[in-house]
Amino acid sequence: MIQVVNDSLAVANELRPVLLRLARRVRRESHALGVTAGQVTLLAVIEDNPGITGRELADREGVSPPGMSASLDRLEVAGLIVRTRGVDRRRVGITVSAEGARVLRSVRKKRTAWLAERLDRLSGGERAAVEAAIGPLARLLEEEPLLEEEAQ
Repeated sequence: MIQVVNDSLAVANELRPVLLRLARRVRRESHALGVTAGQVTLLAVIEDNPGITGRELADREGVSPPGMSASLDRLEVAGLIVRTRGVDRRRVGITVSAEGARVLRSVRKKRTAWLAERLDRLSGGERAAVEAAIGPLARLLEEEPLLEEEAQ
């Protein structure tokens, strides 16, 4: 069992910087479209949760409500989101505007194209290895730890 832990630590030490650099490089593709990676993240969360409030978004993203409000102000001024008052006028829901949806599609398309171009540079075997790793990598993001019988 100790060998598995050591192997896991060695793999983690090699995998972590690669994943960080890959994520950073993919995020950088959004800058050419005039939005930051953080703005793209907010747009994606808002798109997935139409009507979310600024406070809910701040809680979800782990930032202060005033900080989130400033970020949302910038998105609203850019025409990427729309704030709508609810019936009781205290609740302000946020949705992605048509322009925000267009920008989000463009960012996703640009990021996917960048990644596809890099994948095309790999050999068939390397691409197959990357494809085979997608499922296990996705499982790393699951909240629940693997059950012992699943790990075997």
